[in-house]
Amino acid sequence: MEEIIVADKYRIPKDRLYTKDHEWVLIEEGNRARIGITDYAQSELGDVVFVELPELNQEVESGDTLANIESVKSVAPVYAPVAGKVVDVNTELENNPELINEYPYEDGWICVLEMRDPSEVEDLLSPEEYAEYVKELVEEEGEEPDEFFEEELPEPQE
Repeated sequence: MEEIIVADKYRIPKDRLYTKDHEWVLIEEGNRARIGITDYAQSELGDVVFVELPELNQEVESGDTLANIESVKSVAPVYAPVAGKVVDVNTELENNPELINEYPYEDGWICVLEMRDPSEVEDLLSPEEYAEYVKELVEEEGEEPDEFFEEELPEPQE
């Protein structure tokens, strides 16, 4: 699998599309889209301890919460990158949620949607666009907090 590596640690496979919320979409036969979270997202979450999966046959709109991932740090929603019907869920995650950390692009997938409108994928990020976005986030994280405030604040009025 060809991939882009960002900051010497985040893998971004070139065979799928991405969102700025760090979901990936792998287009499969017909109108099917396999969905999961990116390497960057699982790294930010920390150790995943529970995954609330979507219901089979559930209808979702683009942007709806599709699943919730609970880690030792927090609970994070997974948003539907496209509208459609859930036709498959990765029940393996119920007993092995750590698959999201270990294999976010392989065994750690969350569900498969039957897309209502396959043209919605045109709104997603290419691997190169997503890599650039992650690179910007990594650079921001590396900055000192006071570097964000370059302007002088006005003196308080008495």
